[in-house]
Amino acid sequence: MLEKNFSGFVLETGTDEAGRGCLAGPVTAAAIILPEHFENTILNDSKQLSEKTRALLRPILEKEALCFSVTHLFPDEIDEINILNASMKGMQECILKLKHVPEYIIVDGNRSLNAKLGLKNTFGRQFSKDEIALLKSIPNQSIIKGDGKYLSIAAASVLAKTYRDEYMDKIHEEFPMYNWKQNKGYPTKEHREAIKEFGTTKYHRMSFRLLPEQLELDFFE
Repeated sequence: MLEKNFSGFVLETGTDEAGRGCLAGPVTAAAIILPEHFENTILNDSKQLSEKTRALLRPILEKEALCFSVTHLFPDEIDEINILNASMKGMQECILKLKHVPEYIIVDGNRSLNAKLGLKNTFGRQFSKDEIALLKSIPNQSIIKGDGKYLSIAAASVLAKTYRDEYMDKIHEEFPMYNWKQNKGYPTKEHREAIKEFGTTKYHRMSFRLLPEQLELDFFE
C-alpha cells in the first residue's frame, strides 16, 4: 500500500497530470485531498493500472475525497506556453479550484509547483495577483515517481487519466480516422499514419513533431 501522507498536514493535496507526451488533445491535471484515514489497497500510479481498474477507482475517489478538481489545458495554450509549462499551469489551476485551501501540496515529478507562476498568454485562464499570492503561500514538494509512492498523487493520476481518456473518446467521434478512442492521442504508428494521410485537426498540438520527418501537413477543422 502507498504512503498516506508526506508533510504531516491534514489538508495535504496530491496533484498530477496525464497526456504530456500526446500529439493531440489536452494535457489534463487533477488535484485531490483525501481524508486522513483513507485506505485503498488497489490504488497505484494510473500507468500501472488497467483501464477497468481505473474506471472502478474513479467513483470511489470522487465520493471519498474531501475535495478534488480536474482541469484540461488545450492545444492552443500548450503550443503557446509549451507542454511543461502547460502541465504545471494545469496543476496550479486545479489547486485554485479546490473547495478547501491546501495546507501542503505534493506533486509528481522534479519541478516545483510554483515555477513560472502568472505566465502572460493569449489562451486559457489568467491568474490574478491574489491567486498567484495564494499559490506562493502554500508549501509544496515535488516527488520523483510520486504517483507510485503516495496515495493522493496516485489518486490525482487516476482522475487525470480517466477524465482525459473520456475527453479523447468524445472527440474520437468527430475524427474517427485517428482512432483516439484506442490511442488517446499518443504517438502510435497508427496515429502518425493517419496524420500522414489525413493531415491535422484543431485538436493536434502543432508545436509537437507530429511525424518523424515532419512533412508539410494539411489542417482541417
